[in-house]
Amino acid sequence: MEVIEQLFSNGILIAGVVAWASAQVLKTITYTIINRTLDIKRLLGDGGMPSAHSATVTSIAVATGFECGFDSPIFAVAMMLAFIVMHDAMGVRLETGKQAKVINDMIKMVYTEDMSPEEKLKEFVGHTPTQVLAGFVLGIIVDVVLFVLL
Repeated sequence: MEVIEQLFSNGILIAGVVAWASAQVLKTITYTIINRTLDIKRLLGDGGMPSAHSATVTSIAVATGFECGFDSPIFAVAMMLAFIVMHDAMGVRLETGKQAKVINDMIKMVYTEDMSPEEKLKEFVGHTPTQVLAGFVLGIIVDVVLFVLL
């Protein structure tokens, strides 16, 4: 029971979860507005605006700074890992999504029958720099709001 109590009183963990959930909800709303259709799977999906990965790791890093000090070694580690995650989202993961789209289109041209959703490669994988920046800003906003409220 004490472990659960500790988890729910961990400000850094709470900040990360709130940032992730906020990004996922905003991502679903953005997708709905742009595509004029509600896809509830976007609530848990990768890719899209804003980047939930960026929001989460930024929020964890900033919350670590608030709790441990912005001059602490643990903040430095958290921030460097956040930059690595954000860089990866814009690089390797974005290119993976582009390649998946090309491969899916090629398969569609060659075969007459449609692929099942399980057979299709995921195209929403990475993020554009704008999506990453939006997630970064969202992570900071979530922490400032939580810091003021709590």
